[in-house]
Amino acid sequence: MSEQIKHECGIAMVRLRKPLEYYVGKYGTAIYGLQKLHLLMQKQHNRGQDGAGMACVKFDLPPGKKYIDRIRSNSSTPIKDVFNEVYDRLFELSDENPKRLKDVNWLKDHVEFTGELFLGHLRYGTYGGNSVENLHPLVRANNWKTRNLVLAGNFNMTNNDELFQTLVELGQYPVETSDTITVLEKIGHFLDEENERLYREFREKGHSKMEITGMIANNINLHPILCESAKRWDGGYVIGGLLGHGDAFAMRDPAGIRPAFYYADDEIVVVASERPVIQTTLNVKIEDVKELEPGHALVVRKNGEIICDRFIDPLPKKACSFERIYFSRGTDKDIYKERKALGSLLTPKILEEINYDLKNTVFSFIPNTASVAFQGLIDGINEHTDQKIADRILDKDGVRREELEEIMTYRPRVDTIAVKDVKLRTFITQDNQRDDLVGYVYDVTYGVVKEYQDTLVVLDDSIVRGTTLRQSIIRILDRLGPKKIIIASSAPQIRYPDCYGIDMAKLNDFVAFRAAILLLKENHMEHVINKVYKKCKEQEHLPKEEIVNFVKEIYEPFSAEKISDKIAQLVTAPDVEAEVQVVYQSIENLHKAIPNHSGDWYFTGDYPTPGGNKVVNQSFINYIEGKNERAY
Repeated sequence: MSEQIKHECGIAMVRLRKPLEYYVGKYGTAIYGLQKLHLLMQKQHNRGQDGAGMACVKFDLPPGKKYIDRIRSNSSTPIKDVFNEVYDRLFELSDENPKRLKDVNWLKDHVEFTGELFLGHLRYGTYGGNSVENLHPLVRANNWKTRNLVLAGNFNMTNNDELFQTLVELGQYPVETSDTITVLEKIGHFLDEENERLYREFREKGHSKMEITGMIANNINLHPILCESAKRWDGGYVIGGLLGHGDAFAMRDPAGIRPAFYYADDEIVVVASERPVIQTTLNVKIEDVKELEPGHALVVRKNGEIICDRFIDPLPKKACSFERIYFSRGTDKDIYKERKALGSLLTPKILEEINYDLKNTVFSFIPNTASVAFQGLIDGINEHTDQKIADRILDKDGVRREELEEIMTYRPRVDTIAVKDVKLRTFITQDNQRDDLVGYVYDVTYGVVKEYQDTLVVLDDSIVRGTTLRQSIIRILDRLGPKKIIIASSAPQIRYPDCYGIDMAKLNDFVAFRAAILLLKENHMEHVINKVYKKCKEQEHLPKEEIVNFVKEIYEPFSAEKISDKIAQLVTAPDVEAEVQVVYQSIENLHKAIPNHSGDWYFTGDYPTPGGNKVVNQSFINYIEGKNERAY
C-alpha cells in the first residue's frame, strides 16, 4: 500500500508447560519463555508500531512477592525498548554473579519477567490516544490471585455505547467508554461472579478462607465466564488474557474476522496473530500450527490442561481478506500463493489496456508489499508471451535466425522504477510537513523509460485515499516522460469503512467514494445523495440488527470502470503530462484468488455483523453533516 494506513494490532502468548528448571537443563536458560515472546513480537512488528507491551505471570510465589509484571512503551522503537529494559537487568546480574541466571527460585523472587506465562501486544492506535496508559496489556488488579485479569487484544467493537450501557446495567460506574475498557470490565465482572460463587460453595462446605484461595484456583472455569462476557459483543476480535493464578485464554470472534493461530506440545503453548511467526519462532512445520476456529476459545489451565471449546455460536466465516492482500507477512505459504494469484488475475485487463504492446511497456511495482502480486502479474504475462511465441513459430514454415531472435525477445520489460526512502518517510511525521515533502519520499530510476513512447504499468497492492498517488507517485513517475501511466491495484476499489480493527473509518477518506459523489453531481443526480442521507437518518436510532447499508446506493448508478476513470482524474495533478489510468481488481477475481477469506466488506459493503451496517450509515451521515470523526 503506497500510502500510510494503520494496521490492526498483534498479540503473542507464551505458556511454558514444564518447570523453569527444565528449560535451564535443556536450553541453558531460565528465560526461554521471554526469549520466545520476544521473537514472536519482533516477527509481528508489521502489525503494530505505535507501541508495545508485555506482561508475565509467575507461578506459585508466596504471599508478599510480586507475581505479575508488566511493561509498556510508546517510543519510536517500542519492542526494543521493552525488552532491553528487561535484558539490561539480567546482564547486570550476569556481571555480578553468572550463576544466578540459572537459579530459578532466586530469579523468580528478585527479577521481573522470569515466570512461566507471558502475554505480548503490538499496537496500532485506531481508537483513543497513544499514551502509555492506552497500551496493552491492561491489568485489572485485585488482592485475590484468581480475580487478577491481564488482557490484550486485536479488536474493535462497533457497539461501544451498547457495551458501556451493559456495564451500567450490571451496576458498574465505568470512567471510560473505549471498547478496551468495556471488554476488560465485562470479563472482569463475570470473573468476579465466578469467584464469589466458588467462595460461597466452599465456605458452605466448611473450608477456611485460606484453603478456599487454592481451591478456587484449582476449580475456576473460564468457559462460562467467556460465554457470558461475549454475548453482546459486535466486532472483530482476538483477545488474550491471563489470570493471576496462572490460567490463560485466547478467544476469536464468531465470524473469524481477525486471525489467530496456536501451537502446543509438551513444553510450550504459543498463540499469535500470524502462522509463519509461530513456525519461525519454534521451527515447526506448517501442519503443526493450528488455526483458532471462529467463536472458539483456547484455554490453558494452571495445571497445564489445554481446552479448546466454543464460547459463542459461530457466524458465517468472514475472515479478513485485507490480511491476505496486505497486512499479514507474505511468508505464509497460502498468503504467498494468494498474492501471486491476485497479480496473475490482473493480467488480461492490463494486457488489454496496453493493447498487448509489450515492446513499449515497462512493468514495475510500488511499494515492496506489492512484490509478490507483481511476480504473479509477470508470471501471467509470461504465459501470454510463451503462447504468442509458440503461435508465431508454428505459423512459419522456415524461420530465419533473425526472425527467431525477434520472436524470442517478445518478453515483458521489468525494472525497478520507484524506491521508497524509508528514512525520509520516518522523518515526515506531521501532516503539514508531509504535504510539503511527500513528493520526495520515492526515488526513481532514470534512463529506463523511453520518453513519450513507453507506457509505464505500476502495480500497487491497494489504493485507499489516493493522496500519495496524486501528491507523489504519479508526479515522480511522470518525470521519466512516459506516454501513459497505468496504476494497477491488486485489490478492488475500497468503498466502505472498516470497523473491525483497521484504521479506515471515514467515507470521505476513500478516493472511490469521492469519485462516486463527483459522478453523481456531474450527472445531476444529487437526489441520490439526498435520498441515501434521508434513509440513513431514518435508521439512526434503530437497533443495529435492523439497520440496512443504504450507502451502497451511492455506487449503484455507475460501473466499476466508470468510477475507476474518475479516480484516475482525481489522482492526476494538473502538471502531469502523461495520460493516467487506474485499473482495479474485480470482486470476482478477489474471491477466486482468496477463496477461504471472504471478508470483503470494505469492497462490497457486505458487513459480517450488524454493527458494520450501523457504522457505514453513521459514517455517511457524518460526511453529509461535515463531521470529521469516526462513526464508532
